[in-house]
Amino acid sequence: VAIEEACKRHNIVVKIIKVMDEHVHLIADVPRTMSDAHALQIIKGLSSYLLFRICENLRKRYPRGHFWTEGYFCDGVGNSNFAQTWAYIENQELHHATASQ
Repeated sequence: VAIEEACKRHNIVVKIIKVMDEHVHLIADVPRTMSDAHALQIIKGLSSYLLFRICENLRKRYPRGHFWTEGYFCDGVGNSNFAQTWAYIENQELHHATASQ
């Protein structure tokens, strides 16, 4: 919910979001005037702010206020490989479940 709200407030349109145990997969339309780095800064910063406000117990677990790690991976997805990327994200639960066995 916090990621979607952060995106909505900055005209970033979420196409797919898949929350995993330790990371998030997200496909979104970012305004052309915004760099990928700035979009991720907004998403991570505002979503963590909102999460800390909604779930007060998170402050105890993350006393420094850093919910997300520093890094991220970002890649462009055009019309030609959108379906392939969508399938990759949709299959991540199965992939991670199989890998952990």
